[in-house]
Amino acid sequence: MRLVGRERRRRRIRKKIFGTKERPRLCVFRSNQHIYAMIIDDSQQKVLCSTSSVGDKSLKKKKKTVAALELGEKIGKLAIQHSIKEVAFDRAGYKYHGRVKAVAEGARKAGLEF
Repeated sequence: MRLVGRERRRRRIRKKIFGTKERPRLCVFRSNQHIYAMIIDDSQQKVLCSTSSVGDKSLKKKKKTVAALELGEKIGKLAIQHSIKEVAFDRAGYKYHGRVKAVAEGARKAGLEF
């Protein structure tokens, strides 16, 4: 039942958020163990850059929220390397709380604007 509600929220959010070349979409997905972040250009249907906590040994020993903060900084640095300064934040139906909020704060810390 919880997944049905998240899927409904995700669709409602995605109706309003569309990533362009000038302002791509920063999408966050979280599982029980890992967190993923992608910067997507919806007009070309392309993933411009992405990162995740899977296989990153430095993030494995840390708490999930701390790892998400570092992941946000990492995706922010990758975006700046690809000359992306502004993004539209897509929380994918999750509440803006905990790990999702940590990714957003990390990306802002790295210099992304949204």
